[in-house]
Amino acid sequence: MPNYSFRCRQCGDTFEENRPMARSGEPATCPSGHEDTVKLLTTFATVGRSGGAPAATPAPAAPAGGGCCGGGCCG
Repeated sequence: MPNYSFRCRQCGDTFEENRPMARSGEPATCPSGHEDTVKLLTTFATVGRSGGAPAATPAPAAPAGGGCCGGGCCG
């Protein structure tokens, strides 16, 4: 079940609630009983199996030689 973060406008406390996505827009009451709360935008990150950032794709190799003929003069 997703976890949603809320902040109470009256006391300033931040709290979380687990609820189904179908109820994500419903208001929440803070643990102190205040009803004037706002849902916070939460973010998350994912990591690969190795636990680090994915490896960068290497740049393609530069063409060998020089000029338009792959090495010497074209003339």
